[in-house]
Amino acid sequence: MTPDQLKALVRTVPDFPQPGIQFRDITTLIGDGAGLSASVAHLAAMAREAGAQKIAGMEARGFIFGAAVAVQLGVGFVSVRKPGKLPVDVIGIDYDLEYGKDRLEMDPGAVSDGEQVVIVDDLIATGGTALAAVKLLRTAGARVDNALFVIDLPDLGGAERLAAAGVDVAALMDFAGA
Repeated sequence: MTPDQLKALVRTVPDFPQPGIQFRDITTLIGDGAGLSASVAHLAAMAREAGAQKIAGMEARGFIFGAAVAVQLGVGFVSVRKPGKLPVDVIGIDYDLEYGKDRLEMDPGAVSDGEQVVIVDDLIATGGTALAAVKLLRTAGARVDNALFVIDLPDLGGAERLAAAGVDVAALMDFAGA
């Protein structure tokens, strides 16, 4: 399936979670076997080209796409978690969201110094979560030069924020507007 065919599988829900927001619902894409498979194949090809030695995904939808890409490439998967989910000593980072604050954590032993880690997630909006993941992975010693997304919402500026941090961003599709 082409990226345009995949884009047609994403449902838009108007006025969610608040009036004026066009929510891009990826559950309709992941619920379509051919669409999910094609999305993973496209992302895996991009991650391979980026030289991924590991794939990192942020909880929760990043786990869906990231783990599947890691399996296709035969590389390990690094789970970047919400607080309190890991039973080992972790490193963490607090970061701002458009609607508040949040925290990400990871096992610092999940990556080796200098290991090329590619971030894979479902969507980039303002980039707060992805940028926090980049900082966290780099703190653990990883090289993070690439982040891949199924959907980019370019009007919200997340890709530019990642680019300013030295991360190349690619997405299978984009949607204009908020």
